[in-house]
Formats: sequence, C-alpha cells, structure tokens
Amino acid sequence: MKLKSVFDASEIKSEFESAGINPNFVIPIWKYVIQNPDCVWDEIPSLPSAAYSLLHSKFKALTSSLHSLFHSSDGTTSKLLIKLQNGAFVEAVIMRYDTRLGMCGGKPRPGGVRSTLCISSQVGCKMGCTFCATGSMGFKSNLTSGEIVEQLVHASRLADIRNIVFMGMGEPLNNYNAVVEAVRVMLNHPFQLSPKRITISTVGVVHAINKLHNDLPGVSLAVSLHAPVQEIRCQIMPAARAFPLQKLMDSLQTFQKNSNQKIFIEYIMLDGVNDQEENAHQLGELLKTFQVVINLIPFNPIGSTSQFNTSTKQSVSTFQKILRETYKIRTTIRKEMGQDISGACGQLVVNQPANNKTPGAVGLVRDIEDMYL
Repeated sequence: MKLKSVFDASEIKSEFESAGINPNFVIPIWKYVIQNPDCVWDEIPSLPSAAYSLLHSKFKALTSSLHSLFHSSDGTTSKLLIKLQNGAFVEAVIMRYDTRLGMCGGKPRPGGVRSTLCISSQVGCKMGCTFCATGSMGFKSNLTSGEIVEQLVHASRLADIRNIVFMGMGEPLNNYNAVVEAVRVMLNHPFQLSPKRITISTVGVVHAINKLHNDLPGVSLAVSLHAPVQEIRCQIMPAARAFPLQKLMDSLQTFQKNSNQKIFIEYIMLDGVNDQEENAHQLGELLKTFQVVINLIPFNPIGSTSQFNTSTKQSVSTFQKILRETYKIRTTIRKEMGQDISGACGQLVVNQPANNKTPGAVGLVRDIEDMYL
C-alpha cells in the first residue's frame, strides 16, 4: 500500500480526527521529522499510543528522497534532484543572496546572507511555453501538498531558507489546492515563514488568480507575462489562448485592489521577438496604472535546437530605461544564477548535470524580493 506523506496536512489531520486523536499532535510530529528526517515513528516522544499505530500503517516521514545535489561553480546556487515515491523526479533550487545589497527607504539594507528556495509544483508542465525547458517535458502529474512541503524539508538541511518562490517545474495554479495547502503548512508551525516571503508565479490562470488573495492573504503574486500584446503571448506561450490578455489584466486589477500588494511581472527577453523599443512602450502602457515590479529575465538557452536567442545587453538596458524613465515603473534585470547546472530560470527539466562541485566563494547578489520589503 502506498503510504502518504506526513506533511500532507489535510490527510494526517483527517486521519487523526477519525481515530479520535487530537490533531494538535501533528505539529510536534512535523517538528521532530524536520530535525530527524531519518527517524522511525517510535522514536517520537509523548504521542498517544493510537498515533503510533496510525503513523506506521498510513504515513511516511518523507515519501521523497534527495537523489542528487549539484552546486554552481560560484557557490550561489544548488540544485536538488528529488525522487518521488512513484519514481518520478522533480527539481528544486536554492539561491543564496545578500540582503545588504537591497534597498530600504533609499538606504542600504541591514542583514546578511540568506537563501531563497525555488519549488516545483508539478512533474512537467502543460503550459507549453516555447522558451522553457520544463514545458518540453509535457505534463506528467501533480505533486501532493506533502511532496511540495518535502522540498522545503530537504532544502532546510542545506541552507536556512527564508524565502519561497513557486517558480520551479509546473504551473502552480494548475495544482491549486495542493499549493494552497502546502503554503498554509509553511506559514504555520514549525516552519513559520512570513506570507510576504512566499511568491507564487503563474502564466495567468485567471480563475485561480481570482481566488488567491482570499485563500492566501499576504502571499505575493508573480505573473509570467513575457509579452505586452496577445498576439506575441500566443506565439511564445500557447496557454495564453485560454487566458486572453485583457481578462488577465482585469484579474490582476482585482487582485491588486483587494490585496493592496505590488505584483511582480516576469518578462523574458527574446531577441527580435519581444525586446524592441516598441514592445517596451506597449508594456509600459499596459502596466502604467498598476503597482508592479518588472523583472527582465535574460533568456537561458535550453539546448542547441532552441528557436530563440538571448537579447543583447544593449537591448535589455534600453528596454529597462524606457520603462523606468518614460513610465516610472520599477524595473530590474535578473542576475542569472545556476546556468552551469541548468538551474536558472526556464532551464528546469529533469537531467543530471556533470558539475557536482562543492560551493566555493559565494558571489552573492540581490534578490528581487528585497526590492519591496
């Protein structure tokens, strides 16, 4: 019989309640497993006897395992290849940043080194974005909420994780219920992450965006926009046909009105496709009434057969200048991390890079989340 993850919150709490066990015992179980991931159930102290038999019969401490670990040559990035109970693999990426490189009220921020974890929500992805390696896999399966949380458990053994971004494999809002449940676990004991340090990225699943603030108040939203007009979006993002740009913008307007939060806009720079000055003006007009941070992302090649080229530095710089100076929109250029281990944006696809070095000197960079905290 397939055992469930102990971090599948609704499953374990329901089983405890059905067995007459106080579900408050779940929290100390999670805490013990996080500190002792290789534990057996009988080692956990002070549980009711019925809890031990239930755990043995229906749950595993961790249903997934860390299969391989790859470190970038500059030490800023580590990619985790995680094997699921069904034999499938997903990838998660730890990115190390220096918060002192951010700004707060126009002044350098206090702080130091901290880590962000990029989490996967699905095996593969059905969105089919033509510039993304994960999309080339097609959709395989959704992760359970426990499998999502277990990525944080594995990563926490390697780094002190402060931020979570759902920007790994899969479209998070196509696995809505599991993602919401996983985030709720992360927000509460024993993880206790702040909602403002969790960002969920989507290509624009409108009906899910419309629910997100009510279900996860305070959690940040990032939108993979990548084009300022519907025609170009459909060309590079087939799923855009199901989520027309105007309907997407209406949903973002409602989200912003209800949440009073900035929205991150992700925009991948593709040479000759969406990186012209005209496109920058179109994007500025589209977003000028919103409170957003636009993150321009250099395209990462996904193989020799890629149909796209990376925009020139001059094109990216000009694009940023138009958005900043003409439209007064805060615009950053993403510092790419983990390209040598295929851990950068758009490169997550199950494979095993040859590079498996131990981190050396850490060339830390600023994370976009630090722009608005």
